[in-house]
Amino acid sequence: MPMSESRLRIVFMGTPAFAVKPLSALLARGHELVGVYTRPDRRAGRGRRPAPPPVKTFAQKRGVPVFQPETLTPDAVAQLAALAPDAVIVAAYGVFLPKAALDLPRLGCLNIHPSLLPKHRGASPVATAMLEGDQTTGVSVMLLDEGMDSGPILAQRRTPISPSERADALTERLFEMGSALLIESLDALSAGRLSPVPQDDSLATFTRRLTREDGRIDWTQSAAALERKNRALHPWPGTFTTWRGENLKIWSAKASDSESAPGEPGTVFRTKTGGVAATAGEGALELLEIQLQSGRRMPAADFSIGRDFVFSVLG
Repeated sequence: MPMSESRLRIVFMGTPAFAVKPLSALLARGHELVGVYTRPDRRAGRGRRPAPPPVKTFAQKRGVPVFQPETLTPDAVAQLAALAPDAVIVAAYGVFLPKAALDLPRLGCLNIHPSLLPKHRGASPVATAMLEGDQTTGVSVMLLDEGMDSGPILAQRRTPISPSERADALTERLFEMGSALLIESLDALSAGRLSPVPQDDSLATFTRRLTREDGRIDWTQSAAALERKNRALHPWPGTFTTWRGENLKIWSAKASDSESAPGEPGTVFRTKTGGVAATAGEGALELLEIQLQSGRRMPAADFSIGRDFVFSVLG
């Protein structure tokens, strides 16, 4: 196992599957993981049984102590202090860190944020970048302060957004990049070779936490915007519309410039190649894979067979 220039005592804080990447990178680099903080187990699946977060499962397999407080209360902060970390690494943890926790480690609390800060601060930077049609995004390694993603920057790396990329794939890629950037930044910071750079707050833009309703399709939007929405909100909350009073999930779709779209926005018609599309405010959105609330996921062309589907209007 390769050793870091200076083996550090690290506390890692993260929850979802993509947060496993930086945790794995820290272990591979040879740092001492003295604790992993993650969200409490949540009930999931048909049986509604408690399911551990992916970070917890990974940490336990590697023999790292796991802590799951709902919030970082004074008692939880005291527990954190007892671990005596040189640095705390945060990656999609989902719990607010009070000032008492931020002040504990001598190197600070480092955070991986999947945007080029100060652009797209907040809860949904990847989806927002895609929804707004950004052609380039990136990842930032920063020091946390008491604000929302407002701390000084340690390092950034840029990357183009592929026209066919979905939010889950882009998020995975950004955290892969962020893991490598984190290791470089942590080594340089501990060796005194890296100075944090304050963000320019005048350039800051903010994102918000997504809700289920954000996935509802507004057919008056352009087909290009609807395709971006379909990619940006995959897999959650996903995009959906209604057909005859029932929710219709759109798993995948693409904008089409070659179709002459009939009727009002939301009107369904057959494409020249035998597929299914719907009229948008500008252009047409070809429906590739869909799922009725009461049915299974299937190609849209198969769904339309035997149904009075074409030339109906989606809600």
